[in-house]
Amino acid sequence: MTYTVAVSGASGYAGGEILRLLASHPDIEIRTVTAHSNADQPLIQHQPHLRSLAHLTLQDTTPDILAGHDIVFLALPHGQSGQYTDALDDVSLIIDAGADHRLTSQESWDAFYGGDFHEPWEYGVPELLVGDSKQREILRGAKRIAAPGCNASTVSLSLAPGVAAGVIDPSDIVTVLAVGPSGAGKSLKTNLLASEILGSANPYAVGGTHRHIPEIRQALAAASGADPDGIRISFTPVLVPMARGILATSTARIIDGVSDDEIRAAWHSAYSDEKFVQVLPEGQFPRTADVIGANTALMGLAIDRAAGRVTVVTAVDNLVKGTAGAAIQSMNLALGLPEDRALSVNGVAP
Repeated sequence: MTYTVAVSGASGYAGGEILRLLASHPDIEIRTVTAHSNADQPLIQHQPHLRSLAHLTLQDTTPDILAGHDIVFLALPHGQSGQYTDALDDVSLIIDAGADHRLTSQESWDAFYGGDFHEPWEYGVPELLVGDSKQREILRGAKRIAAPGCNASTVSLSLAPGVAAGVIDPSDIVTVLAVGPSGAGKSLKTNLLASEILGSANPYAVGGTHRHIPEIRQALAAASGADPDGIRISFTPVLVPMARGILATSTARIIDGVSDDEIRAAWHSAYSDEKFVQVLPEGQFPRTADVIGANTALMGLAIDRAAGRVTVVTAVDNLVKGTAGAAIQSMNLALGLPEDRALSVNGVAP
């Protein structure tokens, strides 16, 4: 069976990456692409690397244009998806790459986003631990999926095994992320200009203000069954001069009496059978260069007994595993297709 697809926000980075991956999917026909200010312009004008889709023209993003497809991807700025999802009841599968349907707590939404709160959808991180199972079981046959925030899923995947196994203290988590500016979208912003970023590292959303914090707490609570209020995280992202990628260094205090073998076993048992989340051999740590273009999260684990902390270093491509790849991996599960269809573990080098 071939599924017809519409992609909104198709002129942006996330929308473009969704299209790049879908273009090689054998079960998908990309029928419609939409945008806002760029409507009526050729897609190729805004995504010149998508040569196989040069025949498509961007249309207005309206419910009428998005309706009538088997699958709709929404790659819109936060706070804009809900107005469309409410009007697309007849679409069999909708995947939202924005934040509108990620959070289960209206209080958290109000505190970090504001505006209208919309019902939470199934969270699109298949490998995430959820009690004794994984999120992929919830995604099978799902009709509404919220793709993750790239920073949030990276940190959640990094720490969920330790929280679920009870080997690290979820009330004492610190994470610092080196991130590429493509995660902020394609809109023109002065702080994202090349002249502002090249040769510099720039922290932002410091001091507990980043919007992905409640998403991480929600995911780690689902993994452990703990109260989200008991999960405390110091989260500091830093913009660095690379177009793509996240390198997240996350640390947490080791629970007293836990052995090194128990710590390592928590991560290896969680991910040993996973294709797209891989724990590197002891003493090895990933680079962002190793995952560019791939739907892979690579992580290295260190046990720092002098500090009494576990350190997990995880690298992902924020536009693939962090966004579009996670969305398509979740789509495959929802449709009953092979989970890895149109997704690669191989990056691009140099």
